[in-house]
Parts: sequence; structure tokens; C-alpha cells
Amino acid sequence: MASVIRCLVSTAASSSRHVLAGASRSTAASQMLPLCLSARCMSVSPAFTAAKEKLGTLKEDPGNQAKLRIYALFKQSTSGPVTGSRPGMMDFVKRAKFDAWKTVSDLSNEEAQQAYVDLVNELAGKEAPDVTAEETGQKYKNLLVSCEGGLRTITLNRPPKKNAITEEMYLEWIAALEEATADPGTVIVAITGAGDYYCSGNDLSNFMNIPEGGIQQKAVDSGVLLYKFVAAFIDFPKPLIAVVNGPAVGVSVTVMGLFDAVYSTDRATFNTPFSALGQSPEGCSSYTFPRIMGPGKASELLLFNKKVTAAQACELGLVTEVLPDASFQGEIWPRLQALAKLPVNSLVYSKALTRDLEKETLHKVNKMECDRLVERWASDDCFKAIMAFFNRKK
Repeated sequence: MASVIRCLVSTAASSSRHVLAGASRSTAASQMLPLCLSARCMSVSPAFTAAKEKLGTLKEDPGNQAKLRIYALFKQSTSGPVTGSRPGMMDFVKRAKFDAWKTVSDLSNEEAQQAYVDLVNELAGKEAPDVTAEETGQKYKNLLVSCEGGLRTITLNRPPKKNAITEEMYLEWIAALEEATADPGTVIVAITGAGDYYCSGNDLSNFMNIPEGGIQQKAVDSGVLLYKFVAAFIDFPKPLIAVVNGPAVGVSVTVMGLFDAVYSTDRATFNTPFSALGQSPEGCSSYTFPRIMGPGKASELLLFNKKVTAAQACELGLVTEVLPDASFQGEIWPRLQALAKLPVNSLVYSKALTRDLEKETLHKVNKMECDRLVERWASDDCFKAIMAFFNRKK
């Protein structure tokens, strides 16, 4: 999965009781952030205590960087500057926490507490009201799905997180494609994003919960999920169209080679930063991209991390057409609604004639890519690439 291994870094926060812990957030405050951790424990202000309690009520994962800063400011506020030696490179969890703490070690107790309070209040202020899928009439938590006049629209719906894909969202996306396949009233399917992004790739929370089998087992499980996800695109029988409303990253880009058309706003960008993170391509892109744009141009994207504009992606053949952002929404949807009036069986049979001969090959490629990624995610050099990326972000 594009960028998925970066999620390993987020265990730096989840390994500590100082971070959000998914299922028990309503009671997590007193459990996550004990105010006295050592003999050096310092006095704390009422505002700091209130912020600690507010942290336990957050419903959205604030992200890897925010969690590490929360941890660092908490430690600086309650224990003072960091001491001891920096952990080794391969102990990336403790190393990340140590480095984060060290960056705030020059703050006084009062300054650290105020920074902690400000950060928690900022995160709390960004959260949207907690609206359930049932309250919106939707069956999915992370997607908005509608079908009108034969046009089924699947909208990636996590705009505060730039539509980053969680494990739950992967499963919902698979289910939404299966639902579209089975629905006789669905003629074509369009996938788009809510907010300013199409999709920012994988959510950093995907690797927070490490199973008993450790990183290796997590890598295997993620490989299985990725294989099922990509297979859902390979096997989808009806016309599948991407409506790229903003930047696209990682797996949201690589699977575009399996779409029947890709329409993009002119402000979108496309990026598959695999090798920068010690990973390898997925989404059958190792096969589809060279066939679409030629080996050299594909290598620029898949090997050398080149980010391209919508116009460049169109020149490469990845994007079908680029439309001005100002008129994008008003122009593309009427066009797709007109296409959805075409006879569904004619479209299905025509797609089968153009795609079915490659299905067996695509499934083999998908399996090979996932097997390689499982190895990559558990490798030492991938860990080093993660740490290099993490240090650049600080």
C-alpha cells in the first residue's frame, strides 16, 4: 500500500499510555496520562489537567506528529528535560519518542504546559460533530454512496484527514464495489473525494494495533487486505470512473490504471512515493503504468517518486481529461449522468471484451506486488527509510 509502512512510526505513540487508544477513549484520560510518572514529577496547572481530560474525549486520531508532540510536551511538563542516551536506530518507537521529547527540552515547565494545553485545544476544535452513519442515512462510516439515474457515486468521506484510507475504509470500499456490482440499477460508478483532496493514501493509524505476531504478522495481514482491495478493482464488471477533485497519493493513484476513465481538476497532483519509504509499487501499477505511459515514464513515478500535475498525468495517459477547477464539478457530473443512461449490458460486455483477457495476469501481478510489500514492510532498510522520513518531517 502506498505509504502504509509509515504507519509503523505511529506505534511510537500507541506504545505509550500517553496517546489515544481507539476503543476506550471516553475513559482514557486518567489511564493514558498519569500525572506523576517519577520522583521528578512537577506540579501542574488546572488548565493542564483539564486539557489532559479533554484529550481523552477526542474521537479522531490526531496523527503521528501530533501524538508525538503531545507525548513530548506531557513528559516535559511532568518530568522535565529528557535524560539518558538516544535509543538505537532499530528501536524506532523509543527513538521517535526520545527525539520528540528532546525537541521541547528547552521549554520551562510553564511553557511546556501551556503548549500542551494549546495543542489539545486546537485538536479538539478541529473535530466535527459525531454523526453516525445511521443519522446520515448511510450504511458506511467512511464513504458517502448514492445512486441516481444509473450513476452510482462513491465519495471518500474523511475530509479532515484528506480522505486517508483506514483499514475500515478499505473494507467499506470493497463492500461498496460489491454492492454496485450486484445492483441492477447501477450502470456506471464514479469515485471521488469529499473536500479538497481526492485521497492522501493510507492513514497512519493502520499500523497502530500491532498483533501478537508483531510487525511481521501485521505486514502479512496488511498484504491480505491490500490483495482483496486491488482484486475488487480488477474484477469490477461495470464502467469505473475516477473523478479526481484534488491531490491523489499512493494507492489511490496506482489503482487508476484499473479504471476505465480518469477525469481530473487542473489543480490535482499525482504522487506514488514508494522508494522514498523503502517500499515497492502496488495496485498492479508495476504492470499497468509501463503499458500506459512507457517504462521510462513509469519509472519516474514508481521508482523515483516524481509528483506530476494533472496536465502531466494526462500527457502520460493516466488521466483521460483535465478540466478547469472552477467548472469541474458543474461539468463532469452532467456528463457522467448522460453516460449512465447507456444500456448497462452493452457496457458490461464491451468492458469484458477489452479487459477479461488481462484479468488472470492482473491477479498474478497483484499477488506478486503484495508478497513483495509484505517483505518490504518488515525489512530493516524500510525501517531506516521510515526514520529518515520521520526526521525530515520534524
